[in-house]
Amino acid sequence: MSLNYNFPDPHLAPDPRFKNKLAGKFINSLMHRGKKSIAQTIFYRAMDVVTERLDKEDAMEVFETALTNVAPIIEVRSRRIGGMTYQVPNEVNEKRRVSLAIRWMLEAARKKRGRPMYLRLADEITDAYRRQGTAYERRENTHKMAEANRAFAHVASRR
Repeated sequence: MSLNYNFPDPHLAPDPRFKNKLAGKFINSLMHRGKKSIAQTIFYRAMDVVTERLDKEDAMEVFETALTNVAPIIEVRSRRIGGMTYQVPNEVNEKRRVSLAIRWMLEAARKKRGRPMYLRLADEITDAYRRQGTAYERRENTHKMAEANRAFAHVASRR
């Protein structure tokens, strides 16, 4: 299952190098204190390292596959019913899947210390592409939690 979210937001510009809106969204999420040029530099250097490591021609294909591997399909949400709180598994819509995947990859890269951000980000993208690493483990834990609480799937969803 691939991320085919088409970003209907007309204000979201594609990134200058790859002309890809998903990369533009990722760069905007990576950006800190409005320093977009620094975020772009970090992202492009990370993509260069990823391309070098994996000997792939298309860096965006690797990036999109990595995000797809990290994006959760199902998650649990707390529902309070009759004094009890249930962890109810819910399917994740496409926009939220993309947002969670980006957030988890950036959190995982930021937690690693002692190396430049572009190398940490390159590590996380490569790990996600290979279905390993911190962000991928978080996805797997989310899915395990949903599977463990499958018995509560019948509980009515209010949203």
